[in-house]
Amino acid sequence: MSTILVCVTSGRGPAECRAAVAEVVAALQREAASAGVDCAAEANPMGDKPSVLISLGGEGAAALLRDWEGTVQCVADSRMRPHHRRKNWFVAVHRVPEPPAVPDLLPGDLVFETRRAGGPGGQHQNRTESAVRVVHKPTGASAIARDDRCQHRNRALAVARLRAVLAGMQERERNAGRFREWLARIQVERGNPVRVI
Repeated sequence: MSTILVCVTSGRGPAECRAAVAEVVAALQREAASAGVDCAAEANPMGDKPSVLISLGGEGAAALLRDWEGTVQCVADSRMRPHHRRKNWFVAVHRVPEPPAVPDLLPGDLVFETRRAGGPGGQHQNRTESAVRVVHKPTGASAIARDDRCQHRNRALAVARLRAVLAGMQERERNAGRFREWLARIQVERGNPVRVI
């Protein structure tokens, strides 16, 4: 049984949309309780948070989320501006993507190639295959080491460099995920609601 992380956000909407976030979270928690789905919010929203994270767990979590995912329209008078004519406030409900998995360097996933190093270093580098290139098959990332005259030390150095390359790829993926999450938190489609409360 896996947990689904859900974001309920008002985006860049006015203060009334923040109040609508609290109403949507409360309605989602009530529906989850009646469906037997575990539902826990990161905090108890009092109408002042622009977004709230909720974790859903249990067998019916995915089905419950399908009924809520998208734009939710709240119809209510403004409590902040009593004479305001607008009565429709929009909130977005979306699934937060899981962080990328950390790839392990399993021996079966690595392909080693040896070649002549060439360049300065004398006849030993030009006659022996001391340079090592390692390729990580699942990702296609590769690294080369030809710093040492010993193939075994170059092999260890190439694996260390490959770890650094994979760490850089993961960091770029994490940054892209953070950016996508930030965009999702500020964007709310006004209109075309999947639910009206």
